[in-house]
Amino acid sequence: MAVREEQAGDELGARLKEFEGRPAAVAGVGKDPVNAPMIRHWCEALGDTNPAYTGPDAIAPPTMLQAWTMGGLTGHQGRTGAYGELLALLDAAGCTAVVATDCEQEYLRPLRPGDEVAFDTVIEEVSGRKTTKLGTGYFVTTRMDVRVDGEPVATHRFRILKYAPAPRAPRARRPRPVVNRDNAGFWQGVAEHRLLIQRCTACGTPRHPWLPGCNACGSPAWDTVEASGEGTVHSYVVLHHPPFPAFDPPYAVGLIELAEGVRMVSNVVGVSYDEVRIGLRVRLEFQRCDEELTVPVFRVVDR
Repeated sequence: MAVREEQAGDELGARLKEFEGRPAAVAGVGKDPVNAPMIRHWCEALGDTNPAYTGPDAIAPPTMLQAWTMGGLTGHQGRTGAYGELLALLDAAGCTAVVATDCEQEYLRPLRPGDEVAFDTVIEEVSGRKTTKLGTGYFVTTRMDVRVDGEPVATHRFRILKYAPAPRAPRARRPRPVVNRDNAGFWQGVAEHRLLIQRCTACGTPRHPWLPGCNACGSPAWDTVEASGEGTVHSYVVLHHPPFPAFDPPYAVGLIELAEGVRMVSNVVGVSYDEVRIGLRVRLEFQRCDEELTVPVFRVVDR
């Protein structure tokens, strides 16, 4: 995340700095002891088969630390209200959006089933005013010191950006297709929600994209046949870069084998880009991009 610091005239930042060192939670207690069922669920979800997390001498995965300290929807009784006051100040200044940016954890000893965690949380740092691509705001870092039976076992730092969202530029229009005398009939068909394929009237060979003559026999004579819309993914690519204002990468672009025996390039929709596979069955639909442009796309009908 690109960040630009702004310090001049930051009166709000000075007020926020006064919260540094104030407790956000005192004598908080985990809602559940460290326990084997939660460890098992965690390991199954992550596919972690480390034998250290099973058996009579099991320990909890260190990265489960936050699972034992989270307060859930009802929160913790040990909260002081200082953190809420800090966020309210930011809200009042227009910094109404929030995104978690990173966390740091330090493990002093493993946690084991039966351990009951307690913790104190402090507002450790509030940054000066920063401008990011998301907007302008402040990074707020809290530090949680975790104990078991009074013994320090871990430290958890959690950082958020509380910001005023940057205004978004109007979404760019999708590029217009180049329409000429050779392919005008194709785009007229698309506007009517019909996918028209050229067919040579001399040898019967279908072709796409549209051309002034048959690439099988050379005849200039042709008519059209309306595609059924059934097809399969013959090949595909996933577009990540470069970004273009009218599109939201990543997205899948497929080479579609139509039932009529021709192939065409179009977007594959209906599944996430990383679920597209060669051989998937697809069906034609028409996507309205704006008041002037409609394009054919292909929706996955099975996986």
